[in-house]
Formats: sequence, C-alpha cells, structure tokens
Amino acid sequence: MRRLPKLVVLRSLLAVAALSSPPLRAQKPPQPAPAPQTPDGPTATTGTAPAASTANLTQLRRMIDRGQSADALKELNALSARQPPPPGVNRLRGLALYSQNQFVEADAALAAALQQGPHDEEAAQLPRRAFATQYGFPPDSAPAYLLAARLLLLREYLPVAQQFAAKSLELDPQLPLAHALLGEIALAGQHIDEAIAEFEKERLRNPLNGSIYERLGDAYTRAGDYTKAQQSLQRALLLEPNSTGPYILLGKVLLKRQDPASAMTYLERAEKMDPSNYMTHSLLGQAYRSLGRTDDATREIQLSQKIQAASEPKLETVR
Repeated sequence: MRRLPKLVVLRSLLAVAALSSPPLRAQKPPQPAPAPQTPDGPTATTGTAPAASTANLTQLRRMIDRGQSADALKELNALSARQPPPPGVNRLRGLALYSQNQFVEADAALAAALQQGPHDEEAAQLPRRAFATQYGFPPDSAPAYLLAARLLLLREYLPVAQQFAAKSLELDPQLPLAHALLGEIALAGQHIDEAIAEFEKERLRNPLNGSIYERLGDAYTRAGDYTKAQQSLQRALLLEPNSTGPYILLGKVLLKRQDPASAMTYLERAEKMDPSNYMTHSLLGQAYRSLGRTDDATREIQLSQKIQAASEPKLETVR
C-alpha cells in the first residue's frame, strides 16, 4: 500500500485536533477595585477630576443645604476650573458662595452661570433667595423680589432685575419704590421714555419723595426736555435742600439752556456742599468759561481732572 508523505499526515492530524477542540473564549482584562465611597462627600476617583454627574451635583447641593458650603466649594471650585465647566456647576458654586457671604465671588459665579445658560431659571432665582435670607424677608414675597432687583441692578444684570421688579409689583401693586426701581432699570438700559413713565407713576404715589423728582429731572435732561427737567429739579430742591444732586443737575440743565450765570449759582452751592465731586468742578469750569472767567475755568477743569484721576485704580494697587 502507498504511504502518504509525512507533511500531509501532519496537516491532517492538526485539522482533526482543531475540529475536536472546544472554541477558545476571550479573556477579560482584570478590573480595578472600586474606589471607596465617603458617606458625606461626593463620589471621586483617585487621580482624576471628579465627574459632574447629576448624582454628584445633587450630593453637593445637599451638602450646601446642610450648611457644609465650605466643603462643597472645594469640589465646586475644581469643577468650575474645567473648560468648559460642567452645566450646573457655576450655579451651585454661586449658591455656596452666597451662603458664605462672599458676594463678589458669588456674583462672578452667577454671571458665568447665566452666560453659559441665559435661560437658567434657577440661576436667575439664586440671588433672590440669598438676599431675602440676608435681609430677613420670605423668599417669595414682594419685598424679596424688589430687594433682589435693586441689588441685581447694581450688578448690571438688567433683564433679571427688570423681571424681579415687575414681579414685585405683581405680588403687591402698592409696593413703595417699585415703579422708581423700574424707572432706574429702564434708565440704565437707555429706555428714556419708559423710565420717565415709571418715575411719574412713583411721583403720584410718593409726592413727598424728593429723590423721585431728581430722577425725573435726570431723565428729562437725557430726553432733551430741559423745561420739564428744570421744573422737576426745582421741586426736588424744595423737598431735599441739602442734597447736592439737584444742584448739580440744575447747573447742567441751565448750561444747556444757555444760562451760565444761573448755572454758576447752583454749581457753586454744590461745590461748597461737596468739594470732592469732579462733575461739579467740570460743569463749573464750563460756566466760568462762558462768563469769560478764564482763570477760574482753568482752575476748576484742572481740579476736576485731578479728582477724577485720584479716584481711578492704579495698576500697582490692584491685587
């Protein structure tokens, strides 16, 4: 009988062995042991930045509510340093900072939250709750909304400030100074006619409030209605004779009306009351120049520039 070559026999044996052997299964790599969990802090993985999961943010929020804002801030500061920060982190960081009375940093966190999410309703409501707690009002009350609107105006968050001021009037249509604040917000946004309308509403409710007439005078001046501006400012002076604002604004209005002699009278009075106001010196310099008093005009303009320069922050003093 004919023998097969050794190579053919070897190949046949290998083929039979392969068919009779069970298939090999892929081996899974060994899994690292899970990181230990802390009962009070958020979940973290050693050596990496903590994940900003929904559960993680919820746990951080609970820490803030339990009065553990300082501990929560350690985590939130690290998360906010990411680029971009995970959604919701700046909002929580602002809440924690407000609770620690760190208002400058809280404002920055709030601004970042609103920039990242302009329609973040919870971020917008954050300062109202914080300021209401600080000033002792129920957070959903009309005074709380009005207070938050005022403080947001100072921080130039005009849309949210306007929303809160309008809500305060919705809750209490007779709330004092609500229309005045709406007028200030409109004035800050260069909506002059709207500002005048709001100030007029407040004047009818508070006819003895001299500051309302001053704000009306300012608004009418910006609108170019110098007759009504002068009338409003003279009313303000009768009610608030020791306030420098109406004197300064009257000087400005009278210069616009080409009456430098009368402007000088009001501005010199304002200068005696408050020598450190650079605007008073600037307007007084203009009045003196119009009256031909060149040396006095130069002195006042230089003094105005000196006061203004002294009030500007120097680079070497900024930390």
